[in-house]
Amino acid sequence: MKKTRLGKILRFYVRRIAYNFKLLRVLKSISREKYDEKISASLVYGFLSAIAVNFFFQPGRVYSSGATGLAQIVSALSDRFLGFTIPVSLSFYAINLPLMIIAWYQIGHKFTIFTFITVSMSSFFIQFVPEVTLTNDPIMNALFGGVVMGTGIGFALRNNISSGGTDIVSLTIRKRTGKNVGKISLIVNGTIMLIAGMTFGWKYALYSMITIFVSSRVTDAVFTKQKRMQAMIVTSQPDKIIEKIHKRLHRGATIIHNAEGTYNRQEKAVLLTVITRAEFNEFKFLMKKADPQAFITISENVHIIGRFVEVED
Repeated sequence: MKKTRLGKILRFYVRRIAYNFKLLRVLKSISREKYDEKISASLVYGFLSAIAVNFFFQPGRVYSSGATGLAQIVSALSDRFLGFTIPVSLSFYAINLPLMIIAWYQIGHKFTIFTFITVSMSSFFIQFVPEVTLTNDPIMNALFGGVVMGTGIGFALRNNISSGGTDIVSLTIRKRTGKNVGKISLIVNGTIMLIAGMTFGWKYALYSMITIFVSSRVTDAVFTKQKRMQAMIVTSQPDKIIEKIHKRLHRGATIIHNAEGTYNRQEKAVLLTVITRAEFNEFKFLMKKADPQAFITISENVHIIGRFVEVED
């Protein structure tokens, strides 16, 4: 009996040690530059989301999109029906926690680690940034709240991090089915509008529609996730660069041999590849490591005819 129990304990600790080593390998695989960029983006998003919620959304009774809007609804309903208020920060964290567990197993460990950091920063700032009423005009609160939140989301996307919520659900379903699930966000936001309208009055639902629209437009202005970029790389070390493009970016490339520089008449190779805007910072870092002397030009908003695979980080 004792041997059986001792065996279970040993197996538990062996699994725990293996899990910790796996997590350590994941963290080590993240470049220092990329790590700093993502942490900075998490801090910026967390602070801007807190400003949007505590300066505009909560005072104006305007509801944001996604998990933040759901957290606001939970907080408002708890105050009305339970007799005490569940903080928006706690609701936001509780909504995201089970989704991050799903993301760990279904999407990827790097994605989940940075999503956890971003959600934690956002919850922290929402909790400790004081609620300030700048204006009692709900339309002004909707407009400016949407601008601030959209800026935060766009900055996060620019650095290829997720704020959790519906992003996790959409990415999980896309990974399992191969389909883009834009309806997820539509269903969640529609539910938020419906609950806000039925519980607090339909004018608040309309104000919330304004903020969701403004937020989405500002997000698109700051960063468009589907933006494609063509890179032309003139290099004397094409093999090193091709290896980085294939193994780290998981992209293909076209090589043109026997190019020649007009100043020193040195033989060069020209590489052509297409990446997304979300991969651009990683691309720059990899190019500096592979060939610091490479000459690279970037063309934005290129149109593609043919197969282009969305690669998740």
